[in-house]
Amino acid sequence: MGVDLAISIGSVRLKNPVTLASGCCGYGLDMEPHLDLNRLGGVFLKGLSMAGSEGNRPPRIWETGGGMINAIGLQNVGVAPFLREKAPKLRGYDTAFVANFYGHTVDQYVEAARALGEEPCLAALEMNISCPNIQEGGIQFGTDPASVYKVTKACRDATSKPLWVKLSPNAADVTATAKAAEDAGADALTCINTMPAMAIDVEKREFRISNKIGGLSGPALKPIAVRIVYQVSKVVSIPVVGIGGICTAADALEFVLAGARAVQVGTALFVDPQCPYAILAGMEDYCLRHGFPSVESLVGQMRDGAPMPKCHE
Repeated sequence: MGVDLAISIGSVRLKNPVTLASGCCGYGLDMEPHLDLNRLGGVFLKGLSMAGSEGNRPPRIWETGGGMINAIGLQNVGVAPFLREKAPKLRGYDTAFVANFYGHTVDQYVEAARALGEEPCLAALEMNISCPNIQEGGIQFGTDPASVYKVTKACRDATSKPLWVKLSPNAADVTATAKAAEDAGADALTCINTMPAMAIDVEKREFRISNKIGGLSGPALKPIAVRIVYQVSKVVSIPVVGIGGICTAADALEFVLAGARAVQVGTALFVDPQCPYAILAGMEDYCLRHGFPSVESLVGQMRDGAPMPKCHE
């Protein structure tokens, strides 16, 4: 018998654990020349807001030694144009589409969640809480457990769709924000978003990207993301999806062993758009070699059951 690749994220059943990360595959259709979306477990769509955004002025991306810094500025078409123009084209695919959404006030989040929650092609909603709350002086929603609870609870009350919260790595205690999201009714957590980073052209004495600070993604982020997935999966009972620097099957397996039930592939798509196929094949081969009948049976299967030390220095 082969390996059972299917995995459940709460009420959402994925045919396999390999998905595409939000922001790296547009609205899914952008990847069609390079990937058969029906072979993937799911696709996390580019972040949406009610009003849409033109994003930051270029340059907006800079390749680093360990990944990429981007400051796209959450450019998007807006919820209404997405529902009108993009969503109908997604309804015929056999994969799970998840709409990433954001706002700068609780009301903006709620409005987006309510509108997206009516779209039948969406299996779930992924809430991006790494955004500044303009009503609270610009503090990121995702760094404050009370803010995480408030915005998650408001969106939970606004939609019946499965609600997944994408955690920020910038919180002082990411387990506290994870618990806040769970307590407020989140159905799953995705870990993690990018980390603030900067690059400078020393010859020109100029910033590499116009926004000065951007989000670091790629292999440099992976050890941090794996650590956060491990910590979060130990304190919540809801499913965790891992993101951050996944390029190979071994990378994906680190996240699964740490407690993730599925993974998102992002920056690696810019190098090899077909890498999700190799990642999935490698995960299947690993399960066969090590006697795991399913990906489900591999989740969290670390041999070291010792508690996480209090001091990490």
